[in-house]
Amino acid sequence: MNQQPIAVIGTGSWGTALAMVLADNGLDVKIWGRSKETIDEINQYHRNERYIKNVELPENIVGHLDLKEALEGAETIILAVPTKAMREVLAQIQAVQEQALTIVHVSKGIEPESLLRISEIIEDSMDPVNMKDIVVLSGPSHAEEVSLRQPTTVVAASKNPDSSIMVQNMFTNHYFRVYTNTDIVGVEIGGALKNIIALAAGVADGLGYGDNAKAALVTRGLSEISRLGSKMGANPLTFSGLSGIGDLIVTCTSVHSRNWRAGNMLGKGMALEEVLDNMGMVVEGVRTTKAAKQLAEKLEVSMPIADALYDLLFNGVQAKEAVDRLMQRNKTHEMEDLVVLLENKLIQE
Repeated sequence: MNQQPIAVIGTGSWGTALAMVLADNGLDVKIWGRSKETIDEINQYHRNERYIKNVELPENIVGHLDLKEALEGAETIILAVPTKAMREVLAQIQAVQEQALTIVHVSKGIEPESLLRISEIIEDSMDPVNMKDIVVLSGPSHAEEVSLRQPTTVVAASKNPDSSIMVQNMFTNHYFRVYTNTDIVGVEIGGALKNIIALAAGVADGLGYGDNAKAALVTRGLSEISRLGSKMGANPLTFSGLSGIGDLIVTCTSVHSRNWRAGNMLGKGMALEEVLDNMGMVVEGVRTTKAAKQLAEKLEVSMPIADALYDLLFNGVQAKEAVDRLMQRNKTHEMEDLVVLLENKLIQE
């Protein structure tokens, strides 16, 4: 076990919850954020009420406003910031870091225009000499439940199995279990694209549709994720795991999911700008829908649910009309997706 301090970059709900897991495992945790009010609350009252209500934080979590102080002595950092802030924060890290870092990123998104996954954004932003390795930590994991120490299981993925195992050992305890994987592409794509399907599931619920519609969205959504992911080089089997169907289920069915909540408001007729103002937190699925649309067109992958959601978010199509368009698409055979995935798998091998 690495006994050096761990730096958590980001004081949002997920960064705070993961800091708690590390602190419960006896590690000294430095958490960095930009809000003096939040950092003072963490240090003085061991609370972060804006993001995790009514939970006392372990005393071995120390808040920092100075990024250099937060990174001092740390060889591993947990990067828990929204995708849109990733490049800015990485530039700040590179400017003040004093040793090579293993970067464990826990965000779920794809950058529009560049179409880069988060590990690729990190590689694009950081000097290679400043990095030991990149690990993605992902899976079905609401911060609210982790902070209450309820059973949670996730996956750590890296091109380097030793780094995945290090993160597994760092986080695993009686309520937080970590599996390992080497398919970093599949784990990142599953974690990012499930937010699109969660938005769509929220829309369906907002429209008053029932369990039949929800089950169809989750099932066909997984097909879309698998199609695009396999075309990008992921192992299709990854999508049957924690970062695929596992994350998809929890995000599409829980009121804890900010993507589901945003979709629910859209389904009830609220405008996107009003929804985002009401949420008060980043809704990664909105940005990821734009990136997925661009990726699907570039790679010539059929993603009808993502297309319908894109029209709802950005082209002024009403929610009911978007669903009607999906239901009236040309008739196809269910196993066509499976055949394509198997062919891609054989080609890769």
